[in-house]
Amino acid sequence: MTIDSDSFRSVLGRFASGITVVTTVDASGRDVGMTVSAFSSVSLHPPLVQVCIDKAASMYAALMTAERFGINILSSEQESLSRRFAAVDSQHRFEGVGYARGESGVVLLTDALAHIECRRQAHFDAGDHTLFIGEVERATAGDGRPMLYYRGGYAQLER
Repeated sequence: MTIDSDSFRSVLGRFASGITVVTTVDASGRDVGMTVSAFSSVSLHPPLVQVCIDKAASMYAALMTAERFGINILSSEQESLSRRFAAVDSQHRFEGVGYARGESGVVLLTDALAHIECRRQAHFDAGDHTLFIGEVERATAGDGRPMLYYRGGYAQLER
């Protein structure tokens, strides 16, 4: 018997995850980005990470064709950025946002807890999502606390 989607969402909500903003450049040269909590490491040798993107997401088509993408791991101070990049209006996400370009040309958000630049290595269909595997080409880490997502809302790590 298959679990119903509401029960499944409720159970998975008990798993705290970090929050990232994934960025790339689409075929027309336009920056695209979105908030993603479905991110994880895959391998140390070679260094691989994965992001899981809904096939209906605004940046899905861009990721399917992009050679490179960036992952910005958000700090606890960046809830407004997480909300902005999760909003339906994808046309104006970068307006007024501080960022620099990585060596690969992708947007790296100012004050993110960490930045990862990837070369897209593979993608795999997984139900209504696609797993994008990226080989890490560059990564930098800053100081601070991570932004967390837990039970449908933002949470902070207390240490």
